[in-house]
Amino acid sequence: MASREITVEPYSLDWPERFQQEAGKISDLLRLEGARLHHIGSTAVPGLAAKPVIDMLMQVPSLAELDAVSPRLEALGYLAKGEFGIGGRRYFQKGGAQRTHHLHCYQAGSLEIRRHLAFRDYLRAHPDVARAYGDIKLEGAALCQHDIQRYMAHKNDFIQCHEALALTWYDSVGSRD
Repeated sequence: MASREITVEPYSLDWPERFQQEAGKISDLLRLEGARLHHIGSTAVPGLAAKPVIDMLMQVPSLAELDAVSPRLEALGYLAKGEFGIGGRRYFQKGGAQRTHHLHCYQAGSLEIRRHLAFRDYLRAHPDVARAYGDIKLEGAALCQHDIQRYMAHKNDFIQCHEALALTWYDSVGSRD
Protein backbone atom coordinates (compact mmCIF):
# COMPACT_ATOMS: atom_id res chain seq x y z
CA MET A 1 0.00 0.00 0.00
CA ALA A 2 1.32 3.44 -0.95
CA SER A 3 2.05 5.76 1.92
CA ARG A 4 -0.06 8.87 2.25
CA GLU A 5 1.66 12.20 1.68
CA ILE A 6 0.57 15.06 3.90
CA THR A 7 0.92 18.28 1.95
CA VAL A 8 -0.71 21.63 2.65
CA GLU A 9 -1.05 24.01 -0.27
CA PRO A 10 -2.11 27.63 -0.67
CA TYR A 11 -5.81 28.10 -1.37
CA SER A 12 -6.81 27.21 -4.93
CA LEU A 13 -9.65 28.84 -6.85
CA ASP A 14 -10.23 25.37 -8.39
CA TRP A 15 -11.44 23.85 -5.13
CA PRO A 16 -15.03 25.20 -5.22
CA GLU A 17 -15.37 24.03 -8.84
CA ARG A 18 -14.02 20.57 -7.94
CA PHE A 19 -16.66 20.43 -5.21
CA GLN A 20 -19.45 21.46 -7.60
CA GLN A 21 -18.42 18.88 -10.19
CA GLU A 22 -18.22 16.03 -7.69
CA ALA A 23 -21.42 17.05 -5.90
CA GLY A 24 -23.25 16.96 -9.24
CA LYS A 25 -21.95 13.47 -9.98
CA ILE A 26 -22.94 12.19 -6.54
CA SER A 27 -26.41 13.75 -6.69
CA ASP A 28 -27.05 12.36 -10.17
CA LEU A 29 -25.82 8.91 -9.15
CA LEU A 30 -27.60 8.53 -5.80
CA ARG A 31 -30.83 10.41 -6.54
CA LEU A 32 -31.75 10.70 -2.85
CA GLU A 33 -34.81 12.91 -2.43
CA GLY A 34 -34.10 15.68 0.07
CA ALA A 35 -30.32 15.11 0.23
CA ARG A 36 -28.13 18.22 0.41
CA LEU A 37 -24.42 18.41 -0.30
CA HIS A 38 -22.21 21.02 1.37
CA HIS A 39 -18.58 21.92 0.71
CA ILE A 40 -16.86 21.75 4.12
CA GLY A 41 -13.36 21.63 5.47
CA SER A 42 -10.46 23.90 4.66
CA THR A 43 -10.90 23.81 0.88
CA ALA A 44 -14.30 25.50 1.47
CA VAL A 45 -12.71 28.56 3.10
CA PRO A 46 -11.37 31.15 0.63
CA GLY A 47 -7.73 31.98 1.31
CA LEU A 48 -7.12 29.06 3.70
CA ALA A 49 -4.16 26.78 3.06
CA ALA A 50 -5.27 23.15 2.98
CA LYS A 51 -4.54 19.59 2.04
CA PRO A 52 -5.89 19.47 -1.55
CA VAL A 53 -8.69 17.08 -0.59
CA ILE A 54 -12.27 18.21 -1.14
CA ASP A 55 -14.37 17.50 1.96
CA MET A 56 -18.09 17.19 1.39
CA LEU A 57 -20.95 16.77 3.80
CA MET A 58 -24.13 15.11 2.61
CA GLN A 59 -27.22 15.61 4.71
CA VAL A 60 -29.69 12.80 4.03
CA PRO A 61 -33.25 12.21 5.20
CA SER A 62 -32.39 8.63 6.24
CA LEU A 63 -29.17 6.69 6.72
CA ALA A 64 -31.05 3.52 5.78
CA GLU A 65 -31.93 5.04 2.39
CA LEU A 66 -28.30 6.09 1.92
CA ASP A 67 -27.05 2.63 2.89
CA ALA A 68 -29.32 1.09 0.26
CA VAL A 69 -27.81 3.16 -2.58
CA SER A 70 -24.27 3.78 -1.30
CA PRO A 71 -22.70 0.86 -3.25
CA ARG A 72 -23.29 3.04 -6.33
CA LEU A 73 -20.52 5.34 -5.09
CA GLU A 74 -17.98 2.67 -6.01
CA ALA A 75 -18.63 3.61 -9.66
CA LEU A 76 -17.17 7.05 -8.86
CA GLY A 77 -14.15 5.52 -7.10
CA TYR A 78 -15.32 5.86 -3.50
CA LEU A 79 -14.39 3.40 -0.78
CA ALA A 80 -17.02 2.97 1.95
CA LYS A 81 -15.52 3.16 5.45
CA GLY A 82 -18.72 2.89 7.53
CA GLU A 83 -18.98 5.14 10.55
CA PHE A 84 -15.16 5.37 10.74
CA GLY A 85 -15.09 6.39 14.40
CA ILE A 86 -18.09 8.74 14.47
CA GLY A 87 -21.46 7.26 15.34
CA GLY A 88 -24.26 8.14 12.94
CA ARG A 89 -21.89 8.92 10.08
CA ARG A 90 -21.25 7.19 6.79
CA TYR A 91 -17.79 8.03 5.48
CA PHE A 92 -16.36 7.51 1.99
CA GLN A 93 -12.89 8.21 0.57
CA LYS A 94 -11.86 8.68 -3.03
CA GLY A 95 -8.35 8.55 -4.43
CA GLY A 96 -6.62 5.86 -2.40
CA ALA A 97 -3.53 6.95 -0.48
CA GLN A 98 -3.47 10.27 -2.34
CA ARG A 99 -7.05 11.22 -1.59
CA THR A 100 -9.00 13.62 -3.74
CA HIS A 101 -12.36 13.65 -1.91
CA HIS A 102 -13.90 12.78 1.44
CA LEU A 103 -17.66 12.36 1.77
CA HIS A 104 -19.15 12.60 5.27
CA CYS A 105 -22.85 11.68 5.39
CA TYR A 106 -25.24 12.34 8.26
CA GLN A 107 -28.96 12.07 8.78
CA ALA A 108 -30.77 15.43 8.86
CA GLY A 109 -30.83 16.76 12.42
CA SER A 110 -27.41 15.36 13.37
CA LEU A 111 -25.38 17.70 15.57
CA GLU A 112 -22.35 16.80 13.44
CA ILE A 113 -23.87 18.74 10.53
CA ARG A 114 -24.11 21.87 12.66
CA ARG A 115 -20.54 21.40 13.93
CA HIS A 116 -19.06 21.14 10.43
CA LEU A 117 -21.05 24.05 9.00
CA ALA A 118 -20.40 26.26 12.02
CA PHE A 119 -16.63 25.77 11.85
CA ARG A 120 -16.58 26.39 8.09
CA ASP A 121 -18.71 29.53 8.32
CA TYR A 122 -16.77 30.82 11.33
CA LEU A 123 -13.49 30.55 9.43
CA ARG A 124 -15.06 32.27 6.41
CA ALA A 125 -16.26 35.13 8.61
CA HIS A 126 -12.99 35.44 10.57
CA PRO A 127 -10.08 35.61 8.09
CA ASP A 128 -7.57 36.29 10.87
CA VAL A 129 -8.53 32.98 12.54
CA ALA A 130 -8.41 31.23 9.15
CA ARG A 131 -4.89 32.58 8.55
CA ALA A 132 -3.76 31.35 11.97
CA TYR A 133 -5.28 27.95 11.23
CA GLY A 134 -3.51 27.85 7.88
CA ASP A 135 -0.20 28.60 9.60
CA ILE A 136 -0.76 25.74 12.05
CA LYS A 137 -1.62 23.39 9.18
CA LEU A 138 1.52 24.37 7.25
CA GLU A 139 3.64 23.92 10.37
CA GLY A 140 2.00 20.55 11.10
CA ALA A 141 2.61 19.29 7.57
CA ALA A 142 6.29 20.26 7.83
CA LEU A 143 6.67 18.54 11.22
CA CYS A 144 4.58 15.41 10.75
CA GLN A 145 6.80 13.57 8.25
CA HIS A 146 3.64 12.28 6.51
CA ASP A 147 2.23 10.84 9.73
CA ILE A 148 -1.50 11.71 9.64
CA GLN A 149 -1.97 11.05 13.38
CA ARG A 150 0.84 13.45 14.22
CA TYR A 151 -0.55 16.05 11.79
CA MET A 152 -4.04 15.79 13.33
CA ALA A 153 -2.65 16.02 16.87
CA HIS A 154 -0.75 19.18 15.93
CA LYS A 155 -4.00 20.89 14.90
CA ASN A 156 -6.23 19.48 17.64
CA ASP A 157 -5.99 22.18 20.32
CA PHE A 158 -6.66 24.94 17.79
CA ILE A 159 -9.64 23.09 16.35
CA GLN A 160 -11.15 22.31 19.76
CA CYS A 161 -10.86 25.93 20.90
CA HIS A 162 -12.21 27.49 17.72
CA GLU A 163 -14.88 24.90 17.13
CA ALA A 164 -16.42 25.82 20.50
CA LEU A 165 -16.26 29.51 19.57
CA ALA A 166 -17.68 28.72 16.14
CA LEU A 167 -20.71 26.95 17.59
CA THR A 168 -21.53 29.89 19.85
CA TRP A 169 -21.00 32.33 16.98
CA TYR A 170 -23.08 30.19 14.58
CA ASP A 171 -26.01 30.12 16.98
CA SER A 172 -25.86 33.90 17.34
CA VAL A 173 -25.80 34.69 13.60
CA GLY A 174 -28.02 31.86 12.39
CA SER A 175 -27.34 29.21 9.81
CA ARG A 176 -26.38 30.44 6.34
CA ASP A 177 -26.37 27.21 4.37
